[in-house]
Amino acid sequence: RARLNGANLTGANLTGANLTRSELKMANLTKAQLTGANLPEANLWKANLTEANLTKAELIDAHLTEANLTEANLTRARLNGAKLNQANLVKANLEGANLTEADLTDANLTDANLTKAKLNRSDLTGVNLEGANLTGAKLTEGQLFNATLCRTQLPWGEEDNSGC
Repeated sequence: RARLNGANLTGANLTGANLTRSELKMANLTKAQLTGANLPEANLWKANLTEANLTKAELIDAHLTEANLTEANLTRARLNGAKLNQANLVKANLEGANLTEADLTDANLTDANLTKAKLNRSDLTGVNLEGANLTGAKLTEGQLFNATLCRTQLPWGEEDNSGC
């Protein structure tokens, strides 16, 4: 269990690293390579993960409240039960990511790619989905109250402009 709160890990190669239950609050992981990294139950509160590569990373039950994931690659990442409330996911790639039961309350997913993402039973209350692509995404029992939908590609391919 690493304690790396506030650490500067910009561009670090942490491919396949085991960071289970690690403390990474306010850490700078800009452009870090975290492909296949194990981060279940990790605390990444307010961490900067801008342009980080988290392809196939395990982030089950991770705490990412207010984290900056702008342009992060989370393709096929496992974020089941993760706390992403107020997270910045602008232009993030979440294609095929598993966000089942994740908390995305008030998250910013502007222009995010959520193609084929699993959002079953996720809380998307107040989320900004402006320009987001949800084609083929699964939203069974997901909560979308007060979500901003503008130029949003819905799971069945239709564009929603109701919030423009």
